[in-house]
Amino acid sequence: MFRTLACFFVASTLSLSAQTQPSGHDHSQEIPGLKKELFTGITADDLLRPGATPNSVKVVLVATFNAANYGMNFNGYSHGKAVLTVPVGWKVDVTFINPSPIPHSAIVCEKPETKKLQIAEPYFEGGATRKHIMGQTMGKSEFSFTPNEAGEFALACGFPSHAVAGHWVALNVSAEAKVASIQFGDQPAKEVK
Repeated sequence: MFRTLACFFVASTLSLSAQTQPSGHDHSQEIPGLKKELFTGITADDLLRPGATPNSVKVVLVATFNAANYGMNFNGYSHGKAVLTVPVGWKVDVTFINPSPIPHSAIVCEKPETKKLQIAEPYFEGGATRKHIMGQTMGKSEFSFTPNEAGEFALACGFPSHAVAGHWVALNVSAEAKVASIQFGDQPAKEVK
C-alpha cells in the first residue's frame, strides 16, 4: 500500500511539474541509469511493423525511450500521441523493453482506463506483460494477443499511476481497416506493409 501511495505521489508530482514548466522547457536531456544496449538501433518507427505471419503485426514498446514526459513514454510518445491501428482479428506480438531502473510494464486497456491509478487486467486475453502491476526493470519481455472486437484502446504502462501520468500510446482496433497503420502526432497515418 505504501509503495502504491509513494508511486502515486511521485507520478502526481511529475504530472503537476510537467504542467507548470515554462514553454520551451528542454526535455531532451538524458535519463540517467538507462541500460541503452537493450534498445540500441530501435527507433520510433519500430513501434509498429509487419508481423512474421499474414494478418499480424509486431509492436516494439520501449519504456523510457528518451526524456519526453519525464521518461514516461513508449518510443518517445505519451498521452496517446502515437496511434496504432490494427484490424479486428489480427495477431499483435509485443516486445516490451524497459531499459530503466524504474519499474514499467505494458497492458492493453480501454482508453478511459488510462485515467485510473491501476489497471487490474488486460482487456484482451494475453494482452499484458507478466506481473504488470509490479513492473519490471532493465529487461525485455514478450506477449501476444488477438483483439476480437473493435474499439479505442491503449497500450499503457500498468505500473500504478503511470498511465495517469500519460505513459500510454493509443491502440485502435478497426472493423473497417484492411491493413495496420501508425500515426505520430499530427502527421498523416502510414500503412504498415
